[in-house]
Amino acid sequence: MPFLKEGAFGEKNVAPEDARFVLIPVPYEKTATYRKGTAQGPAALLAASEQVELFDTETGTYPVEQGIHVAQDIAVLGFPDELAPVLERAVAPHMAAGRLVGCLGGEHSISLGPIRAAAVEHPGLGVLQIDAHPDLRDEYEGTRYGHGCVMRRVLDMPEVARVAQVGVRAVSREDRDVIMSDGRIQPFYAHGRESAETYQDDILEWLPPVVYITFDLDGFDPSVVPGTGTPEPGGLGWWEALGLVREVFRNRRVVGFDIVELLPEPPSVVSDFVAARLLFKMLAYACEERE
Repeated sequence: MPFLKEGAFGEKNVAPEDARFVLIPVPYEKTATYRKGTAQGPAALLAASEQVELFDTETGTYPVEQGIHVAQDIAVLGFPDELAPVLERAVAPHMAAGRLVGCLGGEHSISLGPIRAAAVEHPGLGVLQIDAHPDLRDEYEGTRYGHGCVMRRVLDMPEVARVAQVGVRAVSREDRDVIMSDGRIQPFYAHGRESAETYQDDILEWLPPVVYITFDLDGFDPSVVPGTGTPEPGGLGWWEALGLVREVFRNRRVVGFDIVELLPEPPSVVSDFVAARLLFKMLAYACEERE
C-alpha cells in the first residue's frame, strides 16, 4: 500500500500508539448498485496522498508531525451486516484512546461500524452527513444494510442524538417519509440555498457537542468529483464544503470520520487527488486550535 512507504504524506507509517490519526482502508462494494469500482477507492486515495503538499496554508498546520497510522485493509466478502461489527471492533480501541479515526471506502455501507463505535463511546453523538442521498431506505436490493440503508440503520442506535444531512438532492419517497417522521434528522437540501455557507450556523446549532462526519463524495458537485458511483448534479463546491467541515471541527469535537464512494477513473486522477486532499484538510482542521 503506497501510504506505508516513505513519502506518502511525507512520512513513514507510525505505530498506532504514537499516532494522533488512524486511517483504516475498507475496499468494499458488495451492495453497489450502479457504477462499480469503489473497492479500488482506498488504494487510489492513498496513492494520490503521496502528491499532497504537507503544510496547510489555511490553518498553518503540519498534520504529519502529529503521527499518522494506516492500518491494514479490512476486507470482508459478505454483506454489510457482517462488515459492520468487524469495523466497530477495529475502530473502538482507537476512539477509546482518543485518536481521530478515519475510515476510507469503499461504498457508503462501511460507515455503520465506525458510527456504532463512536456512538457507544460517546452517547448523544451527532452525525454530519454530506451526501447527495439521504440513504434512509429500510431495505434496498435485498439487504437492510446496504449503501441505500446505512443512515436508517444509524437511526436504529438510541445513542445517536441527531443527524444533519447536507447537500441532499436525490430523495426517494421512503427517504422523505423517514425525514418527516423522525425528529432526529434535519436535512439541508442543495436546492433553494445559495451555498452551504449560508446555513453553517443552522447546521452547527443542530449538531450536539460530539460529532462524527460521514462524507460521501457524491455530496460534491460532479465538476469537483466526477469519479463516484452516482455523480448527481447540483452538489457542493470545494470551498463551501470545506468551510462547513472546518467550522464543525472548530466548534464541535469530531471523534471520527469517513470518506466514501470514490470510484477511480484512470487515466484521470482528479477524483483520487480531491479525495486525498479532503482527507488531508480534515487532518489539518483537527490540528487547528478549537475556538
